Amino acid sequence: MPLNIPNLLTWARILVIPLFVGVFYSPLHWMSPPEQNFWATVMFVGAAITDWFDGWLARKLGQTSAFGAFLDPVADKLMVAAALVVLVQLNRVDAVIAFIIIGREIAISALREWMAKIGAARSIAVSFVGKLKTTAQMMAIPMLLYHDRLPFLEPQVVGTWLIYCAALLTLWSMAYYLRKAWPEIVARSR
Repeated sequence: MPLNIPNLLTWARILVIPLFVGVFYSPLHWMSPPEQNFWATVMFVGAAITDWFDGWLARKLGQTSAFGAFLDPVADKLMVAAALVVLVQLNRVDAVIAFIIIGREIAISALREWMAKIGAARSIAVSFVGKLKTTAQMMAIPMLLYHDRLPFLEPQVVGTWLIYCAALLTLWSMAYYLRKAWPEIVARSR
């Protein structure tokens, strides 16, 4: 495992997950619910920015590695899954929506791993629909975490609409990836 700045940023994202979850379990005399919402949102947004930054930095400094390419999406999926589980616990996201998003991540990760193993990884490269899904997710989750009303915005309402859009895009992108992989699945199942 190469120890470089991009990989350290990715590890930092993973290490912040227990702190992020712990914010909502801290005693109320430490933080009020609005403070919990604020700090959890700050941590999630910071992790999302770090996700973009570590990839950019790895390319810029010529520090890309197979390990970094493996760890980065794992860190992303862990952070999103942790946020969705917390949001379900807080009754801000329906469990079915969380299951769709988390289930798709697990299924497509397994599919990508299998496709890489058989030498067909290029056929299920990241799609535009997948990028739209990620964008909707990364906009929805901070709004749902923040939850508290702002002067000209109701984050819970906007976040709920966005997470439903993300769930629809999740299903669409999963169907897209399965359709791309289907010829290999059929050929290898004989």
